[in-house]
Amino acid sequence: MIPVQNIYYMLSYAFQVLSEQGYKSIETEQFDNVAELCAAILSKGVSMQLKRGLGREYLERTESLSAPRGRFEISESIKTRSILKQQLVCSYDDFSENSYMNRIIKTTMELLLHADIAKTRKKELRKLLVYFCNVGSLDIHDINWKIQYNRNNQSYRMLISICYLTVKGMLQTNSDGTTRLMDFVDEQRMCRLYEKFILEYYRKHFPQLTPNASQIPWALDDGLGDMLPIMQTDIMLSHHHRVLIIDAKYYSHTTQVQYDVRSLHSGNLYQIFTYVKNEQARLSATDDIVAGMLLYAKTDEAVQPDATYKMSGNTITVRTLDLNQNFSTISSQLDKIVEAFFGI
Repeated sequence: MIPVQNIYYMLSYAFQVLSEQGYKSIETEQFDNVAELCAAILSKGVSMQLKRGLGREYLERTESLSAPRGRFEISESIKTRSILKQQLVCSYDDFSENSYMNRIIKTTMELLLHADIAKTRKKELRKLLVYFCNVGSLDIHDINWKIQYNRNNQSYRMLISICYLTVKGMLQTNSDGTTRLMDFVDEQRMCRLYEKFILEYYRKHFPQLTPNASQIPWALDDGLGDMLPIMQTDIMLSHHHRVLIIDAKYYSHTTQVQYDVRSLHSGNLYQIFTYVKNEQARLSATDDIVAGMLLYAKTDEAVQPDATYKMSGNTITVRTLDLNQNFSTISSQLDKIVEAFFGI
């Protein structure tokens, strides 16, 4: 079980905005569950956004008006008999607070009102919802999370990400088709956060390793690679002719069992081996050393993977990261990985 406070630290690395002064008080608070944490972050974030002003966007509206504006819809005016009321059906652009991102935020806050969070936190959310009186709600199952960000709405990026984490993590469908609330974010969402946290941790503390999530090209003999999948790494670290590719894995079970025999997830091992060999092929003209690591989030299982393998001239390591510790200990574990491979 990961302490909720550590999830906050992971979020702080994934979204650097949480390191700003306005969010500092959250770091010292205690939370009973992830819903409580998300509610606290959202409450702070929305309060800060309200000071800047809710984002607006032009939305097309169509309605019957006595004082016409915009484009006249003559056929619709005749059909609805608006002309008899000395009105015209008009279509026009309205610069409105009822933007899609504001609707996502309102929907998420309304969802959190039904979660297992403190009454004081719900009171905070209700006060904030007053400012969203001109904003509509969305069906939580049909929200389009593919948001386009620009210079004018960058402040919404973290808020929408927290909304995504909240909505996707809190709702789970029962066998009868109804939905129920969850106390903790599910495995799929935590896996993405786990990857992002490790990458951003190394970016902040070890910039000399040029941490990134690079794509690796296939080592093709004839250059024909139609329909081959993209090799997208989670974390790639490089320094002084040494490259370490880390595949971060967050599973409820770190090993697979067959006939009472435990082994590594075969797909994970094949994947990291493929990454390493293709990157080594790309660097064949140099003396760069490429290694790979499967870094699992540690579970409470009795057997945890911890091994190093020499495979066709490259090293593949399997380790676990214990997230059920003080954050200083988590930080030390990540630092030791760099020290062991790069000597930094």
